[in-house]
Amino acid sequence: MPNRPAAGVVATVLCGLALIVAYLNKARCAGPPFTADGRSEMFDRIKDAQVCYSDIQYLWLGRGINEHIFPYVTGGITPDGTLTGGAVEYPVLSGLIMWLGAAGAHDDAAFLLHSALLLAPFALVTAWLLGRLSGAAALLWAAGPPLVLYAFHNWELPVVCTSVAAVYVVARPRRYTLRTKGILAAILLGVGFCLKLYPGIFVIPLALYVLVGEPGADRRRDVRGALAVLGAAVATVALINLPFALAGYEGWRASFTFQQLRQADITTNSIWYWGLRPLFDHGPHGEATFQNVVSTASPLLVLAAFALAVGLGWKRFQDTGEFPWVGVSGAMLCGFLLFHKVHSPQYTLWLIPFLVLLEVPWTAIGAYLVADAAIGVGVFRYFYALGMGEPYQVEERVVVFGVWGRALLLVLLFFLFLRARSRTPRESRPDASAESGELVGVAS
Repeated sequence: MPNRPAAGVVATVLCGLALIVAYLNKARCAGPPFTADGRSEMFDRIKDAQVCYSDIQYLWLGRGINEHIFPYVTGGITPDGTLTGGAVEYPVLSGLIMWLGAAGAHDDAAFLLHSALLLAPFALVTAWLLGRLSGAAALLWAAGPPLVLYAFHNWELPVVCTSVAAVYVVARPRRYTLRTKGILAAILLGVGFCLKLYPGIFVIPLALYVLVGEPGADRRRDVRGALAVLGAAVATVALINLPFALAGYEGWRASFTFQQLRQADITTNSIWYWGLRPLFDHGPHGEATFQNVVSTASPLLVLAAFALAVGLGWKRFQDTGEFPWVGVSGAMLCGFLLFHKVHSPQYTLWLIPFLVLLEVPWTAIGAYLVADAAIGVGVFRYFYALGMGEPYQVEERVVVFGVWGRALLLVLLFFLFLRARSRTPRESRPDASAESGELVGVAS
């Protein structure tokens, strides 16, 4: 068996080095001279040409961050989708991190640096956890291109950490029953929901995993345990959101309204814009019809993908006696990324841990990284060419390759995840102790 503690240390060290490179890459867009509101004058000039754009630096303006307004409490959203008064488009814990990153900052360069210092520990913890769980495969997270490209592109690192920590909690042995570990993992996923929403979908396969128990354990159905998992996640989300909803309901609600109103346009990198949009005329009527179709079809297909993933996971349980909750979670994420109307480049960070935790062919992983890089680099060069009025056909082909290459690979990964074995060896899993009659399975 690989030396998992050593792998965790190596992954953490390499992750630290990758984070330095990631910060230096984004910092190329930041620095003096600054405008009166603290914007780096070079930002708009070079962000696309030199591929150093980040949402962190961009959102220094327009969300009350430069004014150090506490988020949500006094905010709102206009009918056309413009956020006002400190409202931000992310759930409350991400908004808090944004506000903390601005503390003591008077320009976007300082905000980028402070935010990087806040976010980096989450990436390091994720690297350590993945190393302990999956050995050398954790280097895909710690030293792979996505971390360099996207670590400080947006506020993704905390939410990825919560998802990986939830898997770690379930996968470690010690003295806890499966029900207890499921509840702890559900709390972490609830925290993740309050950062970027998507970990909330993993609560369903987690609850089913607790319901049926683990191979070798007492296979009585733990209905109370499954309900406790669902309740823990819901209670966590409610407790975190309630203070904000009470203090400023309009500002709190604005983050959800913003996402509902967001359209599938050239900035969203989705199959909807690049596949469906050309079928409609280019006038206002065609645009409105297209957006209405997407607003209906996207959530329906996402939910259908979720149902298919859970159904196929349940079939595997019936065939093998093990419900693959991590694989089902990964498949659900693939369905979301494929059919959601927005597919920002940094969402790749959400997917990487599943490529580490599950035994997926490295050829598929390599292909996905190539398609992802085509988006992560190509789309900004494409925007630059469009903005400068230069020929853009080559850049557009790169983006199209990335969009459709990534989409096809998400379909492949959807099914691979459901069939993949865990990279965590059975003998190092927590409830392998079931074979010796220790605390596993159903709690009384």
